[in-house]
Amino acid sequence: MSSPAAFASIPSVDHVLSLPSVIELTDIYGRPMTVEAVRVVLAELRESLSEAKPSGKQKLDGETIVPRIAECLETWTAPPLRAVYNLTGTVLHTNLGRALLPEEAIDAMTHAARDASNLEYDLTTGRRGDRDTHLDALLCRLTGAEAATVVNNNAAAVLLCLNTFGLRKEIPVSRGELIEIGGSFRMPDIMSRAGCKLIEVGTTNRTHLKDFEGAIGKRTALLMKVHTSNYAVQGFTKAVPEKELANLAHKHGLPFMVDLGSGTLIDLTPYGLPHEPTAQETLAQGADLVTFSGDKLLGGPQAGIIVGRADLIAKIKRNPMKRAMRLDKVAIAALAAVLQLYADPEKLVERVPTLRLLARSRESIEQSAQRLRPKVQRYLGTRADVTLEPCNSQTGSGSLPLTRIPSAALVIRPKAVRRQAGTAARRIADAFRRLPRPVIGRLQDNAFWL
Repeated sequence: MSSPAAFASIPSVDHVLSLPSVIELTDIYGRPMTVEAVRVVLAELRESLSEAKPSGKQKLDGETIVPRIAECLETWTAPPLRAVYNLTGTVLHTNLGRALLPEEAIDAMTHAARDASNLEYDLTTGRRGDRDTHLDALLCRLTGAEAATVVNNNAAAVLLCLNTFGLRKEIPVSRGELIEIGGSFRMPDIMSRAGCKLIEVGTTNRTHLKDFEGAIGKRTALLMKVHTSNYAVQGFTKAVPEKELANLAHKHGLPFMVDLGSGTLIDLTPYGLPHEPTAQETLAQGADLVTFSGDKLLGGPQAGIIVGRADLIAKIKRNPMKRAMRLDKVAIAALAAVLQLYADPEKLVERVPTLRLLARSRESIEQSAQRLRPKVQRYLGTRADVTLEPCNSQTGSGSLPLTRIPSAALVIRPKAVRRQAGTAARRIADAFRRLPRPVIGRLQDNAFWL
């Protein structure tokens, strides 16, 4: 325990606030926050003295604690969202924000945020307008749909559709399509919250048209197909094609809805990726409603897009839940800018970061890694060896789950005995996360992969 004299040497709050260097901090951060920081630092100082052993004379003055006060203020005012380098090998990483937006979208967001806009104002009539009009024409032109509307994510899009048409009614879905998306959100739970009753048909691996036919009754609201974009069932399998389900639904006077999940507006095969059903193809197969994400394969901001028949979309837009799920002006501006890029498919790869990253060759990645390897080795010194090795990356965010993308990695292997290698690799990963711009990789085989 320190002596009473040590505690008496702690400066007062007023004394610290009168110091020129602290006055400068007050000018930057404001007096209330600076006062709070001074009090916190002085409290920490008292606590450390109470736990310390007596060490003779201790000289304490306000200037010695100014750096800690400045550090405290910087921490409190730092933006909570920080830019990081995503070197995990997952292109659309849910935890790291999914799609990187094109510059055109970023510019559009800036303009929408800075100025007043015609978000819900009709410049022709001078009356209140509909915010969906900024996206309707674009989506209809790109997909061939009669109408469209947009909400804040695809789970919301599915929930809104099911609540609009299936409230207190029944909806048959194949057991093999009762998916779980990120964060343990499951299709049966979404259907329950939407107020409709799930009728499971078929089996996990095989569902036939007769299974749906047998499930249709007086309380059936619609038929729904869920594209299993985040997993795949292989082997002895059977799924009912969209066209057959559409014909069955229409035979009974029911809408047919397809949830594409990730969703895309273009054929991905030219980029070396497997074919994913597009919204255009799904509508052409007879779907009356199609839902998909804006921030996955589309490469835009977080959004849930609904396209389809005009009468059904109109009913969805009258649902009171629609207002609770709507996009704000910044997201609308970003999505509109991304959709406009799809008018010129030949330039998409160079303008949409998601497609550019997915289409990048292993050779190009190896060249970048080779340039970086000596610098990373110098940073780590003798603590680890840095090698360049081939690997496979993935799309992420529940998109193209079986696709592995040829890539290359810098592999950092600690120079430690085997039983300590895992701990040493985690320490290196921690060090990279503490950089001014954090670098996020992955731990694998007692090594840190970038």
